[in-house]
This record gives sequence, structure tokens and C-alpha cells, in this order.
Amino acid sequence: QVQLVESGGGLAQAGGSLTLSCAASGSIFSIHAMAWWRQAPGKPRERVAQITWSGGTSYANSVKDRFTVTRDNANNTVFLQMNSLKPEDTAVYYCHADKVVLTTTSGWKDYWGQGTQVTVSS
Repeated sequence: QVQLVESGGGLAQAGGSLTLSCAASGSIFSIHAMAWWRQAPGKPRERVAQITWSGGTSYANSVKDRFTVTRDNANNTVFLQMNSLKPEDTAVYYCHADKVVLTTTSGWKDYWGQGTQVTVSS
């Protein structure tokens, strides 16, 4: 089984910064991509940023040039550096591991973290 543990959420002022971390643990052979999603109250979950095993990144338009996603493949950890935060960035942020291949079974599966709250005050 795989666990994703997020950390780094909290309260920030508008214009401030926060860094989120997500560590994947378990019998992991490989992870195709890791991503950050967020969900604000009353809104659907949206993908904020993604990084593939090879380092390719993609971002939602709403966070481009403000957020940066990086990855430590050796430790199966993904980071989200969030700068110039806005009140509309307030949401629960979820880590997602895409196409995880385990050392113990064949095939692949996706996993989600439990979420971490980010609140940005104006």
C-alpha cells in the first residue's frame, strides 16, 4: 500500500508565500507523475500543478508564474512553492500520485493524500 503525507499548509497573508510538501511511502517502484490539486468550498477539485518523472511540468492558468512544482524522485517527494498568494488560493490542497507501480504487484494505481488546508487572508 502507498501513503501520501502532505505538510506545509497553514495561514498566510495576501502576497505571502507557503511551501507544501508531499512524501509518498510504501513499496514503490515508480511514479509516473505527481500533482497538486485543490478544492475550495462549493467548487470542484482542480489540478493546480503537475510534474512528471522526467521533470515536465504543467500549471493551471490561475497559478502560472506564482507557483512552482518540484520533485525529489529519490525520495518520492513533491513540493509546491506558492508565492504571491491571493485570497482565492484558499482551499484544501491535495497531493496526487499518478500511475504508481509497486514492487510487489503488477499494474498501477493512483493515490491521493488526505489534504492540507491553505488559507490566505486579505
